[in-house]
Amino acid sequence: MDIYGQITKMADEMSSELVAQRRDFHKYAEKGWFEMRTSSIIARKLSDLGYEVLVGDQVCRRDARMGVPSEEELEAQYERAVSQGADPEFVPYTKGGMTGVIGILCCGEGPTVAMRFDIDALGVFEEKDPSHRPACEGFGSVNEGFMHACGHDGHAAVGLGVAKVLMSIRDSLKGTVKLIFQPAEEGVRGAKAIVENGNLDGVDYLIGSHVSNKSEDNPAVVIPGSHGSLATTKYDVIFHGKSSHAGGSPELGKNVMLAVGTAILNLYAIPRHSGGQSRINVGTVTAGSGRNVIADEAKMEIEVRGETTEINQFMEEYAVNVLESAAKMHGCTCEMKLMGSAYSLTSDQALMDRIRRVCEEHLKLPVSETTSSRNGGSEDISYMMRRVQEQGGQATFMRLLTPEAGPAHNRRFDFREDALVNGVKIFCGTVYDILGK
Repeated sequence: MDIYGQITKMADEMSSELVAQRRDFHKYAEKGWFEMRTSSIIARKLSDLGYEVLVGDQVCRRDARMGVPSEEELEAQYERAVSQGADPEFVPYTKGGMTGVIGILCCGEGPTVAMRFDIDALGVFEEKDPSHRPACEGFGSVNEGFMHACGHDGHAAVGLGVAKVLMSIRDSLKGTVKLIFQPAEEGVRGAKAIVENGNLDGVDYLIGSHVSNKSEDNPAVVIPGSHGSLATTKYDVIFHGKSSHAGGSPELGKNVMLAVGTAILNLYAIPRHSGGQSRINVGTVTAGSGRNVIADEAKMEIEVRGETTEINQFMEEYAVNVLESAAKMHGCTCEMKLMGSAYSLTSDQALMDRIRRVCEEHLKLPVSETTSSRNGGSEDISYMMRRVQEQGGQATFMRLLTPEAGPAHNRRFDFREDALVNGVKIFCGTVYDILGK
């Protein structure tokens, strides 16, 4: 049996193990920077397999993380992770939201291949009706308000399956394998901190993936790449004014309501860009303390997006000018906190072609006629892809195709778990095609 046959056989034999691991992560869902139990379990399994394991400050640069929750929230989640079976050796490294794990396997001189698997859940209340399979089969989230509604539980399970298979064929590899289990993908908050810690430096190939919906009658199991994701920047904007009595002395106040209203109207009036798609959204506004009080503080959550990084930069600079000017117009000030950002991404044709060939010729897996899928949202693997590509390397973001129940980010989201086995085969087959002796 050749190596591709070994990969296929081992992946098929670990099907129940992959499903069990995915369901464990699903049951104990943890949002971005809260993935403490999840990270500790991943680190434990990689260590037991024989990988060099990076945790804590070795993974993310602490001051480059975006959208980090309060210390009180982080401490509460740490205590919950411990109570829910976090690994006692590795969970202390996750304190303060220093989540994420990297496993490294050195197999002599040769290229470095990195793979990225995101591990965070969403702030979604999971469906409890028995018609929802996780609820029916006993692996629905026990962490109220947190749910794996985007498939990252499956991505993490695939990553651990890949780790096991590649360790078993390490004598047939020449080069370095780097498995990146990334926190805080949702809100595009986590990848930048990993890149800025130098963990993508020297990487020659980067492969990521995401489960994506397909029809029952579509035989294809993978689209080799993606393109067209929107670059984005996300801010929390805090307006500061001065309170006063709304009836007795309104002229003494500095009303943040006026600044916020002016800002919203003018943010949506930002001109569209001739170079491609652009987006602006004000998602939330929280302000005021009473009907007879001039409001002195307001919080606004906004995002801009652009089809290219340059268009997004145009939107961001325009939005910042609007916000600062709206505040100044009404005697207020504003501060802006960066909560997330991503570049646009384009997969490399050569790496997409390699994946197609490996799947069709060696793994006997059907590949979509479409080589690259258009991604309408934003993805912070773009930070990793850009770093690899600017070094002269190749990167791609695959779509693992599987029928899904409910759209992504919906309380009824679920996917068919045969995608886990296919994911392990495709990642491992491609790595062997690159690093095989």
